[in-house]
Amino acid sequence: MRFASLGSGSKGNATLLETEQSCILIDCGFSIKETERRMARLGRTPSDLTAILVTHEHSDHIKGVLPLARKYKMPVYCSYGTGEHGQLRLSHHWRHLELGVSIDIGGISVMPVAVPHDAREPCQFVFSYQKKTFGLLTDLGSITPVVREHYRCCDALLLECNHDVTMLANGPYPYSLKQRVGGDWGHLNNQQAASLLEDAEVARLQHVVIAHLSEKNNTPALARMAIEPMLVNSDALLSADQEAGFDWLDIA
Repeated sequence: MRFASLGSGSKGNATLLETEQSCILIDCGFSIKETERRMARLGRTPSDLTAILVTHEHSDHIKGVLPLARKYKMPVYCSYGTGEHGQLRLSHHWRHLELGVSIDIGGISVMPVAVPHDAREPCQFVFSYQKKTFGLLTDLGSITPVVREHYRCCDALLLECNHDVTMLANGPYPYSLKQRVGGDWGHLNNQQAASLLEDAEVARLQHVVIAHLSEKNNTPALARMAIEPMLVNSDALLSADQEAGFDWLDIA
């Protein structure tokens, strides 16, 4: 199993997960043309995809989902609440995900995990394949006991480090937006992300990719400073970029 990013941040998000049998796209916040361009950089085209999974309906995650599904005739899996966006659930491409209930997609076990975020019925995902586990965790404002339990035993982790608390407080956002981003239903700050690893089997982690960094309220260096002390192997720590994403990472 391996994973890669087409881009991560407020301007668009998309992640690829691949095995010998299947290739899944998680979210698609880019236009069809841009998605095709970014996938080509990773040696893939949308015609290679088995399915699209959607975490929630914010435009930086769902903008290109239905157009891509229509063009390439593939299923879209998301919660009922997320499916309400743009009447996605009325499309024949839509497949219902029940949060907390694992399903099989192309031989990959997919667990949709409920998270606190300001969306209709948001989730994140834990994927298992041949005794290896990949956790994708962005777009949540606080770490619940359910989240801690599901992400405790991962071999690789894509983890939100959206903002630095001080930078957000002193930054250019209006007060209402600062409250939203920093609130329990907003986005994880660096210290919150680090705290997730306190209960995790960190020695097992082959890759930790810090993701969804705010361009105005965080830096990769600040995020790394918070996360690195929690890891046994600091070489496992990487950062996802808005434009470049990151290249394929194998989970051995």
